[in-house]
This record gives sequence, structure tokens and C-alpha cells, in this order.
Amino acid sequence: MSTDRTPRPARLTAAAAVSGLEGLALAGYGVYMLVMGLLGRPDSPTQAEMGGVTLIALGAIPLFAARGLLAQRSWSRGPALITHLMALIPAYTLLKSSGGLIPLGIVVAAVAVTGLVLVVNPATTEALDIRGPGARDA
Repeated sequence: MSTDRTPRPARLTAAAAVSGLEGLALAGYGVYMLVMGLLGRPDSPTQAEMGGVTLIALGAIPLFAARGLLAQRSWSRGPALITHLMALIPAYTLLKSSGGLIPLGIVVAAVAVTGLVLVVNPATTEALDIRGPGARDA
């Protein structure tokens, strides 16, 4: 592993920002669910608490990926890709709903697709020192 890192391209910084945004949104909603499960009156307190803890844990994944992207670590691309792909599932569900949830689905889908485009961008791939299949070390 060489110590000569290329300067971090703006697209890589943007990819880290999008991953961080997803992580903060997941963790924030997880904290909300956990607090409502503990202090509120949900139908199932146990389910609300467990859902909150799960979302907080899931929010940690894109936050670690964002940190890795900023540090130009090649391992961070995988968790970022998976998180963006997984975000398309709730986006689709929200888009198929009715009323006020459709705009939220549009936002979630736009963030996920933007993150995917930024993470697979050639400048990002090069900055992370990821080589394609069959590439040889020079």
C-alpha cells in the first residue's frame, strides 16, 4: 500500500457527505423510535425499542463508510454501495404509497441514486485505489 495518496476529489467528498447524511437520518430516526418506545405510548413498546436500536446500529454502517471515504480507504466503498442500494427499497415503498409519503420517497430515492453515482464514479474509484477485475499492479 503506497503512502502517495491522490488528492481527494470533490466527488469522493460528496459521496462521503451523502453516506453520512443517510447514516445520520437512520440513527436519528432510531433515536426517535427508541425514545418513543421508552417514554411514549406505542402499540408495542418492545417493538419500538428494538426497532430504534436496530436503526441506530444500521445508521452506524454508512457513518463508518463516510469516515472511510473521507480517509480514502478502499474498504469503505462496499458498505456505502450496500447502504445506497438498500435505501432504494424504502424509497420504492414510499413511492408506492399515497399522500404525503410520496415526496419523502422521491427524496430518499434521489439521495440513494446520487450516492450510488458518486461511489461508482471513476474519479472516486481511482482515489480509493480500486482496480477492476483483471487489472495488474504496475
